[in-house]
Amino acid sequence: MPQIYLASRSPRRRELLNQIGVRHEVVSVDVDESLRSGEAPAEYVIRLALEKARAARAAVGAGPAVPVLAADTAVVVDDEILGKPRGRDHALAMMARLSGRRHEVLTGVALVGKKTASRLSVSHVSFRPVGPDEALAYWHSGEPADKAGGYAIQGLGALFVSRLEGSYSGVMGLPLFETAELLLAAGVGLLSAPAT
Repeated sequence: MPQIYLASRSPRRRELLNQIGVRHEVVSVDVDESLRSGEAPAEYVIRLALEKARAARAAVGAGPAVPVLAADTAVVVDDEILGKPRGRDHALAMMARLSGRRHEVLTGVALVGKKTASRLSVSHVSFRPVGPDEALAYWHSGEPADKAGGYAIQGLGALFVSRLEGSYSGVMGLPLFETAELLLAAGVGLLSAPAT
């Protein structure tokens, strides 16, 4: 029996839950991820995390006994959410924008069970200058294709990160400090059993 349901197909989020010993079962849901007019990036990631968790709660229909966890991550430059690259040229344009400067990574995490709660993780990531040839080689690695902001800090993307202020796990997609706060408040034990 899982301790929680995870409303995410992300293998990184599963790995992070395994790391803290939380038994979980994945529930796949699809929600409209369109940005609403006038919506700030922080509001956007919290709203999507809540919508994913509520959609998964409705899908499992298990009542509040097993809570549902969801998260959403956005890479933000100049108050603009970069999203996932639509292709090579878009990924290279994103990398050019991130090169040699600092950006924000916002991750909203939500838990829906007997109560509904959410938390926001804000991290600042600085990139060293990245040249066009290096950006192209990174694209050809296949890693940036499905990543917010077009990079993965836990993979080859770490080569570009000169400084991180905030949560490494939050940049990966599931901030463990905020997640643990939500889980403990809901009575979900951590490090208590082998993970699935």
